[in-house]
Amino acid sequence: EAQLVESGGGSVQAGGSLRLSCSASGDHDCMAWFRQAPGKEREGVAGIYVRARLPYYDDSVKGRFTISRDNAENTLALQMNSLKPEDTGMYFCAAGWRYCSLNTADFDYWGQGTQVTVSS
Repeated sequence: EAQLVESGGGSVQAGGSLRLSCSASGDHDCMAWFRQAPGKEREGVAGIYVRARLPYYDDSVKGRFTISRDNAENTLALQMNSLKPEDTGMYFCAAGWRYCSLNTADFDYWGQGTQVTVSS
């Protein structure tokens, strides 16, 4: 069973940057970052095809967020620039094999999350 551990969350003012990291055990075809704001459903923000290192993004973060994968270290990162208050939420790392998407149903393993708060 895979274990995922996120780190790097924090509080930042709008326009600032944060870098999230996820340490993962095991092999997976797909990994992704999701976020969940209070009272809202969990939504996918960025994913990556692990072997090809091919990223994909939700439109809301394109041009601002960059997902990357270090296959040798088995870590996943999310560089977040030009942060907005609407980016606030708990960020989760996820891994799976079925299908590389931004749908929660396609991922089998989840970390505990790390909080990101962006103030205006």
